[in-house]
Amino acid sequence: MGNRGMEDLIPLVNRLQHALGSAGQSCSLHLPQIAVVGGQSAGKSSVLENFVGRDFLPRGSGMVTRRPLILQLLTADTEHGEFLHCKGKKFTDFEEICREIEAETQRITGSNKGISPVPINLRIYSPNVLNLTLVDLPGITKVPVGDQPADIEYQIRDMIMQYICKDNCLILAVTPANTDLANSDALKLAKDVDPQGQRTIGVITKLDLMDKGTDARNILENRLLPLRRGYIGVVNRSQKDVVGKKDIKAALLAEKDFFLSHPSYKHMAESMGTPYLQKTLNQQLTNHIRESLPAFRSHLQSQLLSLNKEAEEFKQFSPDDPARRTKTLLQLAQRLAGDFEKLIEGSGDTVDTVNLSGGAKINRIFHVRFPYELVQIESDEKKLRQEINYAIRNIHGVRTGLFTPDMAFEAIVKKQLSCLKRPCIKFVDMVSQELISTLYQCINKLSSFPKLQEETERLVTTEIREQESKCKEQVLMLIEIQLAYINTKHEDFIGFTTAQQTSNQANKKTHAGMAANHVIRKGWLTISNLGIMRGGARKYWFILSAESLSWFRDDEEKEKKYMLPLDNLRFRDVEKTFMSSKCVFALFNTELRNVYKDYKSLELVCGSQEALDSWKASLLQAGVYPEKVAVDEQGNGAPENFIDPQLERQVETIRNLVESYMSIIYKTIKDLMPKTIMHLMINSVKEFISSELLAQLYALGECSALMDESTEQQKYREEVLRKHAALKEALAVIGKFSTSTCTTPLPPPVDSSWIRPSSPTLPKKTSVGVRGHAPSVPRVPSNASSKSTGSLQQIARQHHRAPPSVPRRHLPAIPNVK
Repeated sequence: MGNRGMEDLIPLVNRLQHALGSAGQSCSLHLPQIAVVGGQSAGKSSVLENFVGRDFLPRGSGMVTRRPLILQLLTADTEHGEFLHCKGKKFTDFEEICREIEAETQRITGSNKGISPVPINLRIYSPNVLNLTLVDLPGITKVPVGDQPADIEYQIRDMIMQYICKDNCLILAVTPANTDLANSDALKLAKDVDPQGQRTIGVITKLDLMDKGTDARNILENRLLPLRRGYIGVVNRSQKDVVGKKDIKAALLAEKDFFLSHPSYKHMAESMGTPYLQKTLNQQLTNHIRESLPAFRSHLQSQLLSLNKEAEEFKQFSPDDPARRTKTLLQLAQRLAGDFEKLIEGSGDTVDTVNLSGGAKINRIFHVRFPYELVQIESDEKKLRQEINYAIRNIHGVRTGLFTPDMAFEAIVKKQLSCLKRPCIKFVDMVSQELISTLYQCINKLSSFPKLQEETERLVTTEIREQESKCKEQVLMLIEIQLAYINTKHEDFIGFTTAQQTSNQANKKTHAGMAANHVIRKGWLTISNLGIMRGGARKYWFILSAESLSWFRDDEEKEKKYMLPLDNLRFRDVEKTFMSSKCVFALFNTELRNVYKDYKSLELVCGSQEALDSWKASLLQAGVYPEKVAVDEQGNGAPENFIDPQLERQVETIRNLVESYMSIIYKTIKDLMPKTIMHLMINSVKEFISSELLAQLYALGECSALMDESTEQQKYREEVLRKHAALKEALAVIGKFSTSTCTTPLPPPVDSSWIRPSSPTLPKKTSVGVRGHAPSVPRVPSNASSKSTGSLQQIARQHHRAPPSVPRRHLPAIPNVK
């Protein structure tokens, strides 16, 4: 027999669950869990069986349920059961399921009434159930028997709390009618976790066993000891009925007759009994689903919208149609050309806000990395003067020269021009590598067709390498052109006369081309080498100008901490260690003076390698150069002191001439190199991808093989189409669900202060793995009657008794019940 109260809801929810199962786990609709809580022999298992519609739980006197039973109901075409501890075995006989539950219970707890929190996981597949989780819990008891521990009550309460703390758990608080309702442990536990009574339903059992002349009318009418959702009375099968194999259908008929014939209950017979309890739970499920529908529908619609474009493309793609393959090849080639150009030109539809890519990185190479590489090759002052000194003296030979030899100027200039080859070639390599990285970024979209991706990568990479080779030849030719003729008539060249009258410092500032108060860069840096006594490593706002480096407490630039002049300042890299991978550089004074207070150097930490490179380039622009070790290649030792004033004057003149001429060369190279690379490499590769690539792919003669899908792509395409159809179906079901069901409003709050909480303080929500205060064992006052009776008179007398004492325990963690 099935659950008739569910018959209207089952088809809709099953259709929805089936559609959602096809759409993937991210779209699953989580239905509530139903936990049955009550005292020992209160009739919990019978209520659960009536809800399922099958006899499958052990029966007997005393404590029968000694381990939690997590019952998962799953919709299927056939009816059978499966245990988690008996993987692969199907139980079609429900009496065999009952025996297996008893055997598994005894395997862990023994045969002498022992208990265990380790749950038994049972799945029942049936066409007459919803996908729900039901939990049958041990009955609350106070006196240990057999092998039960002394704190049996606490352990069982902890066990129950694991499940009813969950927000999506409906609590059926089962209390026999022939016991004291005011001291119902089930209601006390429910109030601890559900103080507003929004998910607690009172269930009164054993109404047929009350003393003659008494009834539970006031309670069932929710007038005495009220609950927000009220009470539902049920009449379960007796132990004699169970032993006599009385089926559930006959038991439900007998229950109906009981309520219709009883003078106290016949006026409310329609709102009593197991069918009404099933109907109430059915409505709670409907409420839960309808409350979840707006957000759930939006979630499904957003997923459907994200799949629409891709699904339409996949619908139009036919793997076996040659015309469709050719069209797809053409579209993919055009898309690759468009994506590549967008990444290079910076006009993409989507903007990456995390990393630089494509054209932005190439621009950084043009204007940050390449100027930095050029400055790296510049000789320091002492080395340059030494080379000029040796050149002049070697030209004069044994004679003493009266005039400054122009051959020394040409020799030094040509040597520095030759040094330009290495950074220029490195410049071409960096741009080439970035073009290949950009290609990989675009070509990943062809992964659906491995052969096409492989051939496209080969053809474009070959083109990039060919253009790289041509570009290097052109760059070397530019340097050879500069070496071929030293143009001392250039309008920006200072000439011999001006060189003799210009000081070193003035030339340096002219070369830098900036005013004293010109701000070059601002940003955050961390000073890492300050001692702990001085506050340790701290972050400051730095401002680099043409003459100084200042830092402030914050970027408002109100409180200046220090200003460091740039005179005689150099920087060097600080090596990374296995303990630290920070990007650090150090500033120091060439004359070994303190840079900051009593510190010989200042170690500054950047947030990334890109920031480090940018700061280095800015320092070079300000005239602060990297550290260089001056070594005489001829083994002549350190530079000599100039003793001859005439020779010293000639060296100064040549130095000014070289600096002036090389500044012209640097400007020319920095201007021509990006233009050369842009013309010979970048534009050529873009033209190849947009115009020549498709023709070369056709020339391979394997167009059909190029468009063979990968196995992963076939599965992905089928998955997208299936998920797209499933989402559309689920949305259609949701629309039907919204029109064919209705929501019952939550009853207004009632005064439930008559329920004495088992714990004075309980967290609003107990998270997984965290225990709150556990419920306590209520103590009966010494003046209370020790006689146990089921009369309503005693219930009415005792519901005003003093509150129980509150021993403290921690709540157990909530298990993950799938």
